[in-house]
Amino acid sequence: MANRVAVISDIHANLHALDAVLAAIDEEGVDELWCLGDVVGYGPRPNECTALVRERVSVCLAGNHDLVVLGKIESAAFVGEAAAAARWTTRVLEPELRQFLDTLVSRAEVDDAQLYHGSPVDPVWDYVLSERGARNSFAATSAPLVLVGHSHVALAIADETTGLQGGQAPDGTEIELGAARLLLNPGSVGQPRDGDPRAAWLEIDNGAGRARFRRTDYPVEQTQAEMRERGLPESLAARLSHGG
Repeated sequence: MANRVAVISDIHANLHALDAVLAAIDEEGVDELWCLGDVVGYGPRPNECTALVRERVSVCLAGNHDLVVLGKIESAAFVGEAAAAARWTTRVLEPELRQFLDTLVSRAEVDDAQLYHGSPVDPVWDYVLSERGARNSFAATSAPLVLVGHSHVALAIADETTGLQGGQAPDGTEIELGAARLLLNPGSVGQPRDGDPRAAWLEIDNGAGRARFRRTDYPVEQTQAEMRERGLPESLAARLSHGG
């Protein structure tokens, strides 16, 4: 694994959030950038976000929102606001960028890390939000580091000899690498759902032996205005204000 890695997930076509996170990552001087999927869906700038991910990311997974836009998941799997946003994204996504998304899969293994959009149990749909989900994920993997996205909740769980330890990981949380097997979720860049509206990402510093959870401010109101201009569901725009 590269010495310093930034991990992002669930961008959801929120260009202002992605730009802010990429600027923060550039300041840190990381060696690689990984994305755990859901580049598109919900948000107003799918083409720009996909183009940036294609340019900047070393490893990128496919999320369920990416797959439904490609027709690899039946549209009936989505309902309500998610379905409306998926239909809109399908109409506006440029063919060249669709081709890039079409190359992606929902799991990967990089050196000592196993990556999933959802979870090792189901890399497309399964959420890791409970002790049982974390336990099943550890049982289904062998790498020292397991990375998941999909839930939009920053999470750090350690498989200690005394049992599972950890939970939600707010801004600034630091985790020691190598002391125990870890399951980490960087949270969502473009649609956080853990009560913090700032864009979330994860910094892994193998040289220092730690992982640090980061949050970055971005102009939420600009993304909201773009969503409303494009007729995307109001509930998706409103929830950006409170990260819920």
